[in-house]
Amino acid sequence: MADNVKGHLDSLLLAVLEDGPLHGYAVIEALQRRSGGELALPTGTVYPALRRLENAGWLRGSWSTVGGRRRRTYALTASGRRALGDQRTEWLRFSGTIQRVLGGTGQRPASGA
Repeated sequence: MADNVKGHLDSLLLAVLEDGPLHGYAVIEALQRRSGGELALPTGTVYPALRRLENAGWLRGSWSTVGGRRRRTYALTASGRRALGDQRTEWLRFSGTIQRVLGGTGQRPASGA
């Protein structure tokens, strides 16, 4: 399943942060929970993507100390919300197209085709 995430990771991360700020590991847990356990992505995949989204201005990160441990919390910026909206629109268009092709029509090709 992780291979199928390629090209969609940014959208997935933005989507789990849409409900509010989360620290890095909580983002990983939210992805796993919201996917019904199908998306168990390693920290080596998620953390660099969070930094990339922060550098792009789509996330704002801040440091906090909880229980003596420092952790970085990420929140969507206004431009991140716009990017998520754009990516959702594109995903719905794309997934609808793929569904029409893979879902089949229930019709068989004409003889000789």
